[in-house]
Amino acid sequence: MRGIRTVMVFVDDPEAAARWWGDIFEAEVKLDINGTAVYAWIDHDGLEFGFHQASPKANAHGRSTVPYWSVEDLETERKRLLEAGCTHHRGPLDVEPGRRICQLIDPFGTVFGLDGP
Repeated sequence: MRGIRTVMVFVDDPEAAARWWGDIFEAEVKLDINGTAVYAWIDHDGLEFGFHQASPKANAHGRSTVPYWSVEDLETERKRLLEAGCTHHRGPLDVEPGRRICQLIDPFGTVFGLDGP
């Protein structure tokens, strides 16, 4: 195995979630529409960040991994994301000298983290 290529999260509106994150990262949104199913994603720094339709049967909210984005200044990015519509979830926590983490929730219910100084 090599590095992680894709992180997929499950949301009610994949296209809207991808567009929000596309704005955050200034990245192009890509869509794969198959009938009524939509898979939307952005490519950011070698990672496909994808959004799939949530389904109580297959993949409901809260059953996905929490991705942590590496940042140069945790407080600056945290503030920017809160102003962009995220809500606070956990932290910030000091995990080792010079390293802090926190978790936020995007406007579509996806929990994600920031990791940095």
